[in-house]
Amino acid sequence: MRHDPLIPMVAQVTDIRVDTPDVKTFRVVGLDGKKPFVHLPGQCAMLSMPGVGEALFSITSSPTNPDYLEFSIKKCGCVTDWLHAMEPGQQITLRGPYGNGFPVEGAFRGQDLLFIAGGIGLAPLRSVINYVRDNRDNYGAVDIVYGARSQADLVDYPEILEQWCREPGLDVHLTIDRAEPGWQGHVGFVPDYVRELGFATGKTAVICGPPVMIKFTLAALQEMGFRKEQVYTTMELRMKCGIGKCGRCNIGDQYVCKDGPVFRCDQLDRLPDEY
Repeated sequence: MRHDPLIPMVAQVTDIRVDTPDVKTFRVVGLDGKKPFVHLPGQCAMLSMPGVGEALFSITSSPTNPDYLEFSIKKCGCVTDWLHAMEPGQQITLRGPYGNGFPVEGAFRGQDLLFIAGGIGLAPLRSVINYVRDNRDNYGAVDIVYGARSQADLVDYPEILEQWCREPGLDVHLTIDRAEPGWQGHVGFVPDYVRELGFATGKTAVICGPPVMIKFTLAALQEMGFRKEQVYTTMELRMKCGIGKCGRCNIGDQYVCKDGPVFRCDQLDRLPDEY
C-alpha cells in the first residue's frame, strides 16, 4: 500500500543519542522494524504524541541509510521537552516527508560544495552531507565550516572527528565562539571564519543556522564574490502544518512547506521582506 504522508503512522524510537547538553538524536523505525518512508536530503517530518502535541523536524539521516530515520532535536519547548524525556522502545506518531529537498541530483551534481552551519543548523545539513559522502564520485571537493558556542555544543562531534575529518576530498573547519580550556581549534564566529578561510568562488554554498548567522555569512560570501544564485539555505523553522493548509508559513506567493523549505538566496530576494 502506498504511504500517505497526511496520515500519521505509529513508529518506535529504537535509540536516543545525547549529542550536546540540549540536543538529542532519535532513531526511528516503523512497527515492522523497517525505515518508515523514503525521503530526500532536506525534507522534514512531523513527530507527535497524542495529548502532548506535534512539531516538524528536519530528517537528519541520509536517504542512503536503508534502515531508519534520525532526528536531531534541540530541547526548546513543550513537544521537545517530552521527546527529551523519552526512553528507547517508546512509541510516537510520525507523518511525512514534507517539503522539497536539496538538488543533490540537479544543481549540486558535479560541483564543489561548501556547507556552512551554526549550532543545531548542522542537523538539516547532515542529511545532504552524508548523501554526498555516500555518492562521492558525483561531486567535487567538499568543505564544511561548522561553529557553535562551545565544544560541548558541537552536534555530531564524534561522527565529525571519526568519519568526516578522515575522508579524502572533504575538509572540515570547526570553530567555537570563545576560547576554552582544551580546545585547540579555531576560535571566532562563523561569518568571520568564512572570510578568513577565503574560499574560491566556484563552489556551491549551503548555509543553515540561526537567522543572524545566515545573514552575516551570506554577506561574507557576497564580499568574497559569491553570487546569491550559488547559495542555498533551508527555512524549515517556518513550517507548521507541513501541507499548505494552515497558511502560517506563507511568504508572499510562496508556502515554505510546499515550495521550500530549501531555497536559493536569490529566490528569497523575490519574496516580501517579512521572513
